[in-house]
Amino acid sequence: MSVTPDGARGLPTRWRAGAGRAVAATALLTAVAFLPWLSGTDPALTVLRARSAEQDPTPAQLAAVRERLGLDEGPFVHLGRWLEGLGRGDAGTSWVSGEPVLPQVTTAFAVSLTLMLGALAVTVAVAALVSARTLYLGSRQRLLRGRAGAGAAVLAALPKFLLASLLATVCGVWLGWFPSQGWTGPASMVLPALALGVPSGAMIGGLLDQSLPAAFHESWARTWRAYGLPPGRIARTALRRALSGVLPQLLPTVVGLVGGAVAVEKIFNIPGLGRLALEAAVAQDLPPLQTATLALVLLGVGAGLAIQALRRALLGPALRDGALPALHAPALPRPRSLPWITGCCALALLTLVVAGLLRDPLHVDTAARLLPPSPDHPLGTDPLGRDLLARLGHGALRTASVALAVTAVSALLGLLIGAATQAGAGLTEVVSTLPAVLAGLLVTAVTGPSVWGAACAVCLVGWTPYAAQTSALLEQERASGHLLASVSFGAGPGYLLRHHLLPAVLPALLRNALLRLPTTVLVLASLGFLGLGEQPPTPEWGRLLSENQPYAELAPWTVLAPAAALALFAVLTVAGTTTGPRRSR
Repeated sequence: MSVTPDGARGLPTRWRAGAGRAVAATALLTAVAFLPWLSGTDPALTVLRARSAEQDPTPAQLAAVRERLGLDEGPFVHLGRWLEGLGRGDAGTSWVSGEPVLPQVTTAFAVSLTLMLGALAVTVAVAALVSARTLYLGSRQRLLRGRAGAGAAVLAALPKFLLASLLATVCGVWLGWFPSQGWTGPASMVLPALALGVPSGAMIGGLLDQSLPAAFHESWARTWRAYGLPPGRIARTALRRALSGVLPQLLPTVVGLVGGAVAVEKIFNIPGLGRLALEAAVAQDLPPLQTATLALVLLGVGAGLAIQALRRALLGPALRDGALPALHAPALPRPRSLPWITGCCALALLTLVVAGLLRDPLHVDTAARLLPPSPDHPLGTDPLGRDLLARLGHGALRTASVALAVTAVSALLGLLIGAATQAGAGLTEVVSTLPAVLAGLLVTAVTGPSVWGAACAVCLVGWTPYAAQTSALLEQERASGHLLASVSFGAGPGYLLRHHLLPAVLPALLRNALLRLPTTVLVLASLGFLGLGEQPPTPEWGRLLSENQPYAELAPWTVLAPAAALALFAVLTVAGTTTGPRRSR
């Protein structure tokens, strides 16, 4: 295992990163090109139904579509023609509409990019609010207790499509502050940017809030305080130091705000790139799907390079010279309120689950549709008259087990791929551009719709945040003075791995994984809602949210119950990572 600073390795690392990007991009575009042939359905039938919704076309009509589109020539011929056309500035024509593809994708990309910038501004603002208290107290040497992180966990667990529906109804329809539909100007960006940015900002802010105490615990901070330097300067330097480890998490966040915003784009009727890619994938309209995928890949690579350059600028020459101090979090006492918060959340969740297990989750009573909470139905009923408490309780174990399994596999893959440094970074940049919905379509085309097929699809893309974090932390650890000192004393790769590299990565990776657990539940739900994952009538929390979202305005209890359970689950997972002595003066 090499511990040479990256700056000393120079050109070979750039070649490895470039090779990783090229291989990953080629594999992704090839997989997309195979989608119509992997789906198990006749592409001509899907395209014809997308054109005219005709359910029973004649064999002659199907043959005509096949011949006109050249479907019998196979995916490689189509991929080659598309790539050849790109060299001339022609991305082909849509199989469904017959319109040129490039203007469609360019317009959708411009809309999504504008929305992404707005959502990114909200993300930064929310992250600043979440970490402001720690930044203020740490710069004044008054950081005496750790943070439970419950508030950030609840915000991060907010379903984006549910938040979008709430904002569209309250701020758009009831109050009329902003447009609730369409894309007509800057005002149309406000509500969807909030729906996308608030959960993402809570995620980034929670990770930053956990990293700041280690930065304030470094020796330079104590020296600067002893010399009487102003707290503002100490805060800015500590923020730069902590941001270097959190910044790579912006890569999947930024790309997710473009390609993964399908539900929000549909709720607000925004003609964005994610929605275009999904509709093209469902209709097996290959030219716009390939072009949209290429646009996402280019965005991911560009964002990855920009974030990497910004991170190196924040760390400065110390990264190049192998002179970075190691970040070690101080053993701050746990907040006094943490045991109470944890106990109350655990008791509330356990009560809901046990009470729900005593009821029948599949009993349908159409005479009891959308009933409000009552003694007979403590959480109300859903659109089919099924008891929500029963469905919540019976879905708890399945929801938690699948989400934990997916998160564990994704974190392990991220750890292994992130350890591949530059080659892994190139792969991460490209794969992070693949929306989970598109990954679900590719996987279920082979495996068929099932909960484990959806889980595999999420694992296929879910490792990227962990790989980005692992790569950044390992790069910093390899550039630390104490690791170079261990090498000079004859430490071998095994010793460095056990005593330096893994301890520098695993705690932060675990906190990140637990903070993302509720997000994993929601991604699995979105796949189930599209018919790619958990199938009805199986009770599962994310599916409850997706199924009942259209009734949020008429019967808000149908979504409040699973959303509250998800928030309790998020608080418990984050509280489990808060360590330190129980009592302190």
